Amino acid sequence: MRILIVDDEQTLLDQLQKGLEEQRYMVETALDGEAALDKLFETPVDLVILDIMLPGVDGLEVLRALRGEGDATPVLMLTAKGDIDDKIKGLDLGADDYLAKPFSFDELLARVRALLRRSGGQAGSVLRAGELRLDTVSREVSRGGEPLNLTAREFSILEFFLYNKNRAVSRFSLAEHVWGDAFDPFSMSNFMDVHIKNLRKKIGDADGSVIRTIRGVGYIVKDEAP
Repeated sequence: MRILIVDDEQTLLDQLQKGLEEQRYMVETALDGEAALDKLFETPVDLVILDIMLPGVDGLEVLRALRGEGDATPVLMLTAKGDIDDKIKGLDLGADDYLAKPFSFDELLARVRALLRRSGGQAGSVLRAGELRLDTVSREVSRGGEPLNLTAREFSILEFFLYNKNRAVSRFSLAEHVWGDAFDPFSMSNFMDVHIKNLRKKIGDADGSVIRTIRGVGYIVKDEAP
């Protein structure tokens, strides 16, 4: 499951990202509303955790834009304690739930699970493309029923490809999502190539027919082999 957290408090953002990733969720983050909209319209997510008080484009505007596009992705709004007006505005705009700051991580996790269950998100824990099968909860990967032993980094790369199945993925997006700020495009480009080469070898894709290279763009994994 992919979750986008939008909050301008870096410390809170880091804490929530770490906690949710430990629960096997794939987490994206944004510090402001404009960045959140860019990410939402670029890559679909299963849930948005959205703070109302954001610099520039606030959380309510993000929600309004999302619903205006007909996007029904579950949204958990984060509000200031006791701010009834913001809660009402958020719910009126289509928020699915709200949580007042400060909150416990356990409470947030319970709300996340409930929203994903309600939206049918649990069924999405298994990602598939052709004979490839990846379970984001059990962390099991197989092709044609044969289990595959991937490293944590290889798993993250394949998971990202399968989340974006049938969509072109740029090298920059892959690096950002898998390595985060630790990735240096000038010194680590060959590092990425090695990981993808090893992943292809393990999934039986020596000819590059599963993880296809798009020259000048990046990669794409399609539902069926050509």
